[in-house]
Amino acid sequence: MEMDGSKRLFNRLGPSQQQQQGDNNNKQPKVCYHWRAGRCNRFPCPFLHRELPGPSHQQQQQQQHHGNGRMSSSSKRPHGFSDDNNRGGSGLRRNPNFNNTWGRTAGGGGAVARKMEKVCNYWVKGNCTYGNSCRYLHSWTTGDCFQLLTTLEGHQKVVTGIALPSGSDKLYSGSTDKTVRVWDCQSGQCAGVVNFDGEVGCMLSEGPWIFVGITNLVKAWNTQTGTDLSLNGPVGQVYALVVGNDMLLAGTEDGILTWKYNGSTNNFDPITALTGHTHHVVSLVVGANRLYSGSMDNSIRVWNLETLQCLQILTDHTSVVMSVLCWDQFLLSCSLDKTIKVWAANESGNLEVTYTHQEERGLLALCGMHDSEAKPVLLCSCNDNTICVYDLPSFSERGKIFSKEGVRRIEIGPAGLFFTGDESGQVRVWKWSTESSSTS
Repeated sequence: MEMDGSKRLFNRLGPSQQQQQGDNNNKQPKVCYHWRAGRCNRFPCPFLHRELPGPSHQQQQQQQHHGNGRMSSSSKRPHGFSDDNNRGGSGLRRNPNFNNTWGRTAGGGGAVARKMEKVCNYWVKGNCTYGNSCRYLHSWTTGDCFQLLTTLEGHQKVVTGIALPSGSDKLYSGSTDKTVRVWDCQSGQCAGVVNFDGEVGCMLSEGPWIFVGITNLVKAWNTQTGTDLSLNGPVGQVYALVVGNDMLLAGTEDGILTWKYNGSTNNFDPITALTGHTHHVVSLVVGANRLYSGSMDNSIRVWNLETLQCLQILTDHTSVVMSVLCWDQFLLSCSLDKTIKVWAANESGNLEVTYTHQEERGLLALCGMHDSEAKPVLLCSCNDNTICVYDLPSFSERGKIFSKEGVRRIEIGPAGLFFTGDESGQVRVWKWSTESSSTS
């Protein structure tokens, strides 16, 4: 388990260069908007249930040229792919043609059919007598695009946070067992345990800083200077942390709290509380100078990071919004309602659902990253103890990762590494394979 902390990836991944489909010729038949969103129930439908021909090569070049924006310098958490050059409305650019490729394979067909796989329980315990003839999987993965490097054992309860601070050779993991464990990146051994009075609900690394959200408190320490601070204000558990517009923002049981670092006092000064959610705020992401917050009230709120005012409330999910992330000009969200929703800005600048991906189980976490060939992929944790890995934007399945219990945290590391933390207390280290090729 070797990681060069000085070369850590900060998840500043540029927007993808996908072939944008669509046609500006108004004389052509209209494609059904509801079919694109995956929810057309009209039969017969007066509009097309297929895509129109793609743009010319010159149009593609122009679209790709205009799509190469600078990445957001917000958070190190697995929420990359945001573009901070966009300032209108929701903060996401309007590009109505791009949604044509959501949920479509390279050949223009439907989503890839998924096989039902199951890991052999006897193999997990080390006593399966069937060997290669066993009808169940003797592997923690399907597909050949990633491999398990090591498993870090020690936590007794759910892993709720994973952090790898800049310039450090240590990996930090937090759990509801009220501890943060420090792992040596060279040996994979536990180098220390920090005990807290409350459960760890989340963690965030930003430069050399590590922030730990616990019950009624946010702890902050600088791994380079040794500074140890306590940020008061939260009421109840802190579930999510993110950095945006030089502020630290925390999702809590009682709304969203904000702090700003004061260099003269070497402390974080409280700014204000963002209120409006009627239940716990459990997920946060920053993109394009906007804050997006997911809540147990089943909604997502869009906030202006300059004025700290709520701009829009998204209510299409029917259960807890467990995770949100920004990719290119889109917002992606997942929920216990078994759906991943893709949001794009409409003509008025407000976000609306442009595609819905249906899963068979409730969803726990999303992570956007690039594979070994620099192609965008989505890791989607489900509450059936699996992580589905999809190409974007087609949602073609690359493979699955299995775990003993549900994975609550996925974090990106350097050099093709990523980390998962599950409800059993295990932290696993994975690496993208350089020998595999994309299925898209």
